Amino acid sequence: MSVCIAAALQSPGALAGPDAAASGADATDLDTVRVTGQKPDGYGVVQTSTATRLELSPRETPQSVSAVGREQMDDFGLTSVNDVLDATTGVTVEAVETSRTYYTARGFDITNFQRDGLGLPLPYGIQDGDLDTAIYERIEVLRGANGLMSSTGNPSATVNFVRKRPTTDLRGQAQLTVGSWDRRRIDVDVSGPLAAEGGVRGRAVAAWEKGDSHLDRYSLEKQVYYGVVEADLGTATTLAAGVSYQRNNPNSPLWGALPLLYSDGSPTDYDVSTSTASDWSFWDQEDTRAFVELDHAIGDWNLRASLNYEKMESDTELFYVYGTPDRETGLGLYSYPSDYDGKFSAHYADVYATGPVTLGGREHDVVIGANWADGENEEVSWFSADIGTPLPPLEEWNGRYPKPAFDAYSDGSRFDYRRHSFYATVRWNLADNFKLITGASRSRAETRGFSYGQANTVDETRTTPFAGAVWDLGEHYSAYASYGEIFNQQSEVDGNNRLLGALTGSNSELGLKGEWFDGGLNASLAVFRTRQDNLAESAGFNTETGQTYYRGVDAESQGFELDVAGRIGEYWQVAGGFTRLQIDDADGRTARTYVPRELFRISTTWQVPGVDGLRLGARLNWQGDIYRETAIIGSDGRPARINQDAYALLGLMARYDFAPQWSATVNLDNVTDEKYVPSLYWEQGYYGAPRHASLTLSYRF
Repeated sequence: MSVCIAAALQSPGALAGPDAAASGADATDLDTVRVTGQKPDGYGVVQTSTATRLELSPRETPQSVSAVGREQMDDFGLTSVNDVLDATTGVTVEAVETSRTYYTARGFDITNFQRDGLGLPLPYGIQDGDLDTAIYERIEVLRGANGLMSSTGNPSATVNFVRKRPTTDLRGQAQLTVGSWDRRRIDVDVSGPLAAEGGVRGRAVAAWEKGDSHLDRYSLEKQVYYGVVEADLGTATTLAAGVSYQRNNPNSPLWGALPLLYSDGSPTDYDVSTSTASDWSFWDQEDTRAFVELDHAIGDWNLRASLNYEKMESDTELFYVYGTPDRETGLGLYSYPSDYDGKFSAHYADVYATGPVTLGGREHDVVIGANWADGENEEVSWFSADIGTPLPPLEEWNGRYPKPAFDAYSDGSRFDYRRHSFYATVRWNLADNFKLITGASRSRAETRGFSYGQANTVDETRTTPFAGAVWDLGEHYSAYASYGEIFNQQSEVDGNNRLLGALTGSNSELGLKGEWFDGGLNASLAVFRTRQDNLAESAGFNTETGQTYYRGVDAESQGFELDVAGRIGEYWQVAGGFTRLQIDDADGRTARTYVPRELFRISTTWQVPGVDGLRLGARLNWQGDIYRETAIIGSDGRPARINQDAYALLGLMARYDFAPQWSATVNLDNVTDEKYVPSLYWEQGYYGAPRHASLTLSYRF
């Protein structure tokens, strides 16, 4: 794809601008005309600091990086993080339930989710709730190990949410969306000066959504609020503060999902709408975040200090279904109700300085900083006495089950998490066309407490290095190479009751990058090798201690990926890529078979020439087949395999600006009405949404 695009861009016609014909004409002095307005960022990313804290273009960054910006989100109605990451090169969204999701990249779990570059790995590696995108300007994904800036986590990817910020001019928009299954949504976003001719400015964002689903009984209502204020404290200092709040209220959510095999090993193949949820279950969640940032310029250097706070709370009453149904009767399923409450809160602080130093007659860029994080996790699960009640076949299940008293027994977890890191990065300007980036992070991660009957106490200190080089091959192309490491603490013990120790990871990659239209279009081709060693995997159950014991598992993925994003000419925008990989364990056997070996993502829009205000678009998500080997099925002890064949999801969009400030956008998703299970991360799963549509009316000023 990138080779074809590059070839097309080399033609004189592709590079000629609208002023080319006038280049030899006599110049005429005219009165100055000042044009104001919001310039769209387009698809992709212009600059990113996720990898090094240095503001670099994708071509200058010696790692694979993608981004989905506000324009692409609005075009295709990407209102949740799952929608966005489903449109991102190399990322698999493992939708295991309606209110919890795993993510993978380069074969391994993504656990690092950051806001403006700060964050801790997700508790248990899983994202709770339908995370809304209304408050974000763009979402960046840096693939590979990111120990330099993330300190701890997996060598898969880092997802960085970049919040919306105030503007110096008054602007805003309001949107109304209606869609399939009685979906209704309202978005409001207003930004502008508050005082001192723009020296103090603010922005407010609000969103509300409510609707049913293709799943029986499931519905969701969510509210999102965000406010941020920036103030210039003199010519060299800026202070910013903001707070966001999201509340999710889903009714009859999935806890677990559908059995995918009958007891004879054949696939179940239920109706797309089938759900195991009861009619009384709920999974309410609240997510509150706040931040303060101070930027101060000292000559050519810049100092930034940030303090973030987050609190996530869950209040649930849930209904899980376990067992393996009989093909003839549908019987063999049993109830497992639970009442669960959880709370996670954390504080993050980061201070760093960046600026140039002169050495050997050349100017080099330096970053030096430190961060600190302190988190608390508390959970309690209450269970009822009627666990194991036989259920009717799912074909006859209507969710009606007497709500039990959750008073039989309880279990839970409570632990504290602390991390301290010091990091430094230097971008060495060794030649006009050659840059070398070196850096390291020294981190200590501690956990103290317990989790569901097992000790969760561990203390790990590691140094994670990073090195990357970029060699400009000409006006439009660069070659790069990089190597990075990361680690993550683990509290699991082996069969001898000894701690397994930390998970360690590394990522090596080589690649080519291209940049055209003054950075408006970027493409990259990367070859990578990613290792993850000593990942805790269940190895058995100790009847004496009543605890599960684990073993450390090593795995390696290798492959290549192609990524392209930006504007091609005046009318065409494109974002997407292709990934191919293989994953093997330490013995060379195929591992993590639920992760697709091939992924293709593409989103594109076309401003129709000659029809003012009409934009047409399409997006295609395709993935190769996946499977999972299950535990023993049936009384005869036969193993079985769950399969999901390769499938493609096609979406279409059309937007028409029918008045100077008004537009209407129509989105049609899963056009071919594909029936599929989005994830085999677990042995249970549910079906993705069939064909559905939405209409959005927008007013902008």
